[in-house]
Amino acid sequence: MKSKFLMNNVQWIMANGCRTSMRSAFLTLFIIHCTLFITSCGVYSFTGTTLSPDIKTVTVNNFVLATAGGPANLPLTFNEKLKEYYQRYTNLKVVPANGDILLEGNITGYELVAVAPTAQDQAAVNRLQITVLVRFYNNKDETKNFEQAFSFYQDFPQGQTLSQNESRLVPKILDQIVLDIFSKTAADW
Repeated sequence: MKSKFLMNNVQWIMANGCRTSMRSAFLTLFIIHCTLFITSCGVYSFTGTTLSPDIKTVTVNNFVLATAGGPANLPLTFNEKLKEYYQRYTNLKVVPANGDILLEGNITGYELVAVAPTAQDQAAVNRLQITVLVRFYNNKDETKNFEQAFSFYQDFPQGQTLSQNESRLVPKILDQIVLDIFSKTAADW
């Protein structure tokens, strides 16, 4: 009985062995392909950043309000959001000075603009737009340095005032500007 069972298994292996080795070869090629694809894309991180591994620290100098208008705490709020975002989404340590990368700049625009005019010479929608000028320095790779303005806006109905909407709109606008800055500096988009 044992020999008949053994003989049947040997015949099965002979018949299906080729199929097993094909699967194994396919799996090996697939793994090699995936490995080459990931490594060919340069520095890659599953957190979405493309920062060099030798960058360990970030310094965010205080952004200053260089425009009329806006809440008095706008620069402080923006600075804290920027630092918090880097702490949350990178392994970088935020240091007060001499970071491997440095962010500084000014809040250059805080504007209320009437958009979507109606026939009665009134705006159907008002827009709050904030602009931040950012200077970015990468002390490990100076080719990455840049100076750029980042801007974003939120709309609110004509029948409401800015003071009614400011506390709701400003955080949303700043969140988007911080995301845009992060994408440009850490994700290299």
